[in-house]
Amino acid sequence: MPVFLDSSQDDFERAFTGLLNAKREDSPDVDDTVAGIIADVRARGDAAVLDLTAKFDRMTLDAAGMRFSEAEIAALCAQVPEDERRALEVAAERIRAYHVRQMPEDASWTDPEGATLGWRWTAVSAAGLYVPGGLASYPSSVLMNAIPAKVAGVQRLAITVPTPDGVANPAVLLAAKIAGVDEIYRIGGAQAIAALAYGTQTIAPVDKITGPGNAFVAAAKRRVFGKVGIDMIAGPSEILVIADADNDPDWLALDLMSQAEHDESAQSLLICTDAAFGRTVVAAVEARLETLERRAIAGASWRDFGAVITVRDLDEAAALSNRIAPEHLELCVADPEALAAKCVHAGAIFLGPWTPEAIGDYIGGPNHVLPTARSARFSSGLSVMDFLKRTTLARMSPEALRAIGPAAEVLAKSESLEAHGLSVTARLEKLNR
Repeated sequence: MPVFLDSSQDDFERAFTGLLNAKREDSPDVDDTVAGIIADVRARGDAAVLDLTAKFDRMTLDAAGMRFSEAEIAALCAQVPEDERRALEVAAERIRAYHVRQMPEDASWTDPEGATLGWRWTAVSAAGLYVPGGLASYPSSVLMNAIPAKVAGVQRLAITVPTPDGVANPAVLLAAKIAGVDEIYRIGGAQAIAALAYGTQTIAPVDKITGPGNAFVAAAKRRVFGKVGIDMIAGPSEILVIADADNDPDWLALDLMSQAEHDESAQSLLICTDAAFGRTVVAAVEARLETLERRAIAGASWRDFGAVITVRDLDEAAALSNRIAPEHLELCVADPEALAAKCVHAGAIFLGPWTPEAIGDYIGGPNHVLPTARSARFSSGLSVMDFLKRTTLARMSPEALRAIGPAAEVLAKSESLEAHGLSVTARLEKLNR
């Protein structure tokens, strides 16, 4: 059973703080192991990657076999059922259309002093996408990571996807092809992150790495950050549903379980204004747990990390939501837009009872790579912006330098940076001669 909290209870603040601070993930200390793997790949390149692939994925490759050939990709794509192919194409079209609208514009203007200022946006040259491997990998994540990169203008996009025992997921290969991926490598783990970051004899290095992974992958991304950019360190999935009593309890139960079935460490929360309705939803969850295929996983998540919170009103619900800063926030209330305006910390918001979070996972259009573990307080979901760099531009005319240069001289002197000031002074002296 989940935890039941009521904001009118005297000990609510203590209990709610405990819920926020509960550790939901068993994070093994793998940093030393990962450091050794990265050092090995940097030193031996392909040879280290191949040895580690044989060890962890039980698959013997040579350097040429690390990359899927065009013939292999075509053969695997042909195995995807037609309905799945069409669904991937529809999803890709919607994701692409949404992310095209995110593209920022360059800007340039001349200010009153005569200085021309502005900025321009350019894509990173190469990006790497990590895809968890085996038959449990998710083609939807390939679309969500690869399409924004291509929309941004990334010229080279490489994917690493482990294939334990040589088993590949055909839908992942098809999603990569639909998204315009340029290179696909059958390697995984920390060794794949190291290969993308530092390069090997076969794999050229990239500028940014995105995509989810296990504890070893997460630790590797932390270690290579600075050498390359990364998207985020993702934690277990989470959903918060704020609902009034005018909802179908079974719908809400399914929405809560849609995240619980991801992982035993996932978290599903319900906030409502009616305690009796909350208990009705819990009963609906228990009924669904009798039949779900992943009921063992979903049940453990719901038992260990689920919660139902009763509040006085929706204003209080919004205030609690902002403290939770959920990855996914469903607003199943009469006026979801009004409530959404008060919910300022959330990775993605789903408005109204006809918008289940699962639509966002697959086909809505917005990205499903979202901040977890309360990081929506300060970060955003994946977008084209993750693959773009902003470069500022400035051009001084003689008149502009004459107008603002003296202030630069004063500031340089105050910071004891003589050459800084002299670089301006020399030009001003020529203007004044």
